[in-house]
Amino acid sequence: MFYRKNLPGWERAMRTIGGVVMIAYGFFGMPGLLSMPGTTAGYLIAATGAVAIATGFFGFCPMCAMVGRRLPSS
Repeated sequence: MFYRKNLPGWERAMRTIGGVVMIAYGFFGMPGLLSMPGTTAGYLIAATGAVAIATGFFGFCPMCAMVGRRLPSS
């Protein structure tokens, strides 16, 4: 199934970079009370990063589509 892209290129790049950072933070860099690797909060942050990478890679965000966001047609 093909979806119409609703994310501009700069936002796709930022989502991909942010997703990589969230995965690294979730697995390796949880400071404070949750400093041990393998915590539930760390896994949730890493999973959120994976979703951010997927939306950046495909250029389609389901939540943006729900509110009617579209790219300007050229």
